[in-house]
Amino acid sequence: MTAPETRHPARYWHRLDDGRIECDLCPRTCRLHEGQRAACFVRQMDRGEMVLTTWGRSSGFCIDPIEKKPLNHFHPGSKVLSFGTAGCNLACKFCQNWDISKSRDMDRLMDTATPEAIASAAAHHDCRSVAFTYNDPVIFAEYAIDTADACHQRGVKTVAVTAGYIHGQGREDFFRHVDAANVDLKAFSEAFYFKLTGAHLAPVLDTLYWLRHETKVWLEITTLLIPGENDSDDELRALSDWVVRELGPDVPLHFTAFHPDYKLDRHPATPLATVRRARQIAMDAGAHYVYTGNVRDTEGSTTLCPACHTALIVRDGYQIMHYALTREGHCSNCGHAIAGHFDQHAGDFGNRRIPVRISAHAP
Repeated sequence: MTAPETRHPARYWHRLDDGRIECDLCPRTCRLHEGQRAACFVRQMDRGEMVLTTWGRSSGFCIDPIEKKPLNHFHPGSKVLSFGTAGCNLACKFCQNWDISKSRDMDRLMDTATPEAIASAAAHHDCRSVAFTYNDPVIFAEYAIDTADACHQRGVKTVAVTAGYIHGQGREDFFRHVDAANVDLKAFSEAFYFKLTGAHLAPVLDTLYWLRHETKVWLEITTLLIPGENDSDDELRALSDWVVRELGPDVPLHFTAFHPDYKLDRHPATPLATVRRARQIAMDAGAHYVYTGNVRDTEGSTTLCPACHTALIVRDGYQIMHYALTREGHCSNCGHAIAGHFDQHAGDFGNRRIPVRISAHAP
């Protein structure tokens, strides 16, 4: 079996007068000499051009519940084929997938597959969608775009789980091929972004605003709450107010609990009370759909009708216990239209997680 070509031409770069090339994909605008890799590690100057070294190479494939992305308003209960590559264009000290996103060992990418093979596998396993996740798909945009095209040809939708640190033509091209996105809004302060992610807040807010107002991508937002860093009432109120004012009250918000990991492995875990407090603050700010995550909290996982407050989707973990939406995605009690993409019946994949091996090429 021959692995896909690893020297894959990359887009979104230009030459500089001094012989270097500059990456135009994300706000880091890395400038590279021959042989040098960008901060994300997977984009490299090779023979005078930029290449994507992880095209066709993955850290693994797994079938997940769509709620794990997390997406609670995008075909609830359905199966999603998830995969990522290696590297990241942020440097989060609290990364929960650091063994993948911080990897500098290309030997970790044991699974190889063409976009057609991934689309074929998703269809074979009756997955409603394919998710680009585990590490940020922005940095393997070309591979994600090619895979999205193959998926759409088979009627499979695509999901991006991303920090939204992207700009320019790359952003337009990437999200044109995506049906739904969960964007990590890691905090609502520039100091947090600079200190704990090595990035900046403004480009993420730009991406969120652009996604909501300039695309048809279904959008949900996640904030991982780290005790003492981004969980104050003032910051949570400012974040919630901005989302409701600039994006609208129908964008679902997920506040998730941090567990000690990577460079914050001695930091305290997030108490259940904190994510519940964040949820209440966002609801008080006018957000219609607010969820808690990384904790077992049925109340915080339940989708409520904004009009009559009927419990429409009750979840136990990722398992849907009750589903009361009409075929059109309206509240079965009062008829209010619920924001999102829904089916007449919820999927029943539940809390499972199934690793999948994919042949390098489609059959």
